[in-house]
Formats: sequence, structure tokens, C-alpha cells
Amino acid sequence: LPRQGCETLKPLTMKHIIKLEEAAMFGFSIYLFSLTNFDWWWYLVLILTPDIGMIGYALNTKTGALTYNLFHHKGLAIMVLCLGWLFSNSWLELSGIILFGHASLDRIFGYGLKYPDHFKHTHLGWLPRSKAES
Repeated sequence: LPRQGCETLKPLTMKHIIKLEEAAMFGFSIYLFSLTNFDWWWYLVLILTPDIGMIGYALNTKTGALTYNLFHHKGLAIMVLCLGWLFSNSWLELSGIILFGHASLDRIFGYGLKYPDHFKHTHLGWLPRSKAES
């Protein structure tokens, strides 16, 4: 017999599981930041700076996807972080942490790496159309 109230619970979808995983990675970036000697305001000020990668879309979608993906690729973020550790360079460490945290935060909201055909075509699927595009 099902317990009362449980019939309204829905199972987690893959989309929700991915968002939970990304939230954990975002939390991990905050933890990594806490291990640095930087004041907390640095994290708050810099967390949105990787969106500078969108500037490539001013030229065309292919360049935009390339520059966006460069600033939102977690593998590159981890490489920058590890180079910071290897060379004892706190600014590289910070850059890697910010890149990693930002990419995770974006993916929580459904923004994935971009395909070169359209800004809204990501590795997570198509972003919803805005009302202005409808």
C-alpha cells in the first residue's frame, strides 16, 4: 500500500539529477575558494566574468561558440586550477576556481557548451525560446 501523500511525489528526471550534480560542483568551487587567501568579495565580483566569452557572438555564431566554450569548459578550468597549484600562483588558482564555478552555475540554469549553429543550441539541448522570438 502506498503511504498517504507519496503518490504526489514524482521521480527525479535526468535533468534534475544533472542540476543536482552541477549544484554540488558549484558548492565544491566555493569550498575550493575558501582554501585560498582571497577575500570573499573576489568570488562575488568575478563569478560572472567568464561570460566575457560571449563577445565572440558579435562576429558570428561559430566564433561565439568557440569563445564561449573556451570560457565555460570545465576541463580547461581544472587545468588552469592545477597549473595554479603547480606553479604556486594564486591568481591562476582563482581563475580556475571561478571558471569551474561559473560553468557549474550556468549548467544549473540549463546553459551548456554551445554548438556553432545557434546560441541556444547547447550540449544540454535547446534553450527555450523567449517571448520576443515567438
